[in-house]
Amino acid sequence: MKSLLFLFLMLVPSFCLSQIKTGTFSDWEIQQQKKAKPTIIHIYTDWCSVCKIESFQLKKDKKLVEMMNENFYFINFEAEKTKEKINFQGKEFSYLPNGNSGIHELALGLSKTKNQPVYPLWIILNENQELIFYHEGQFKPEKMKQKLLEILAL
Repeated sequence: MKSLLFLFLMLVPSFCLSQIKTGTFSDWEIQQQKKAKPTIIHIYTDWCSVCKIESFQLKKDKKLVEMMNENFYFINFEAEKTKEKINFQGKEFSYLPNGNSGIHELALGLSKTKNQPVYPLWIILNENQELIFYHEGQFKPEKMKQKLLEILAL
C-alpha cells in the first residue's frame, strides 16, 4: 500500500505539467525552411536556480505552453553544457572550454553582455530571423504570455 501511495505522489505532478516542444538549432533551420514561424531561444544553465523555477512555472501554464507549441519554435539552449558546433544565421559557433567548465560561443554571441551572459536569457526572433525581443533574467509566465500575444498580433 505504501508503494502505491509513493507511486501516486510521484506521478501526480507530472500530469499537471505541460510539455513544451523543443528543438535544436539544426532542426530549427530545417523547420524554418518548411514553415517560417517566430522563434523563442531560451538560454540557461543547469546551476541557475531562477532558470529551474522559471521552467517549472512555465510548464504549469497549459495555455502558454499550447500557444508556444502552436505558434513558435522553441529552442532550449544550455550555454555551458552544449559542446557541439552550431551553425546559426550563416556563422559557426563552438564551445569554449575553460578548465572544468566553459561556455558556448553562441550564448556569448546572442548575449548583449558579451563576456558573461545573464541567465536565464530569452531571445525572440521573427519569421525572418530578426531580433524582436530580448530579456535577461526571470520571465514570468503572465508577462511572457502577454509578450507572445503582442508578437502574434504583428
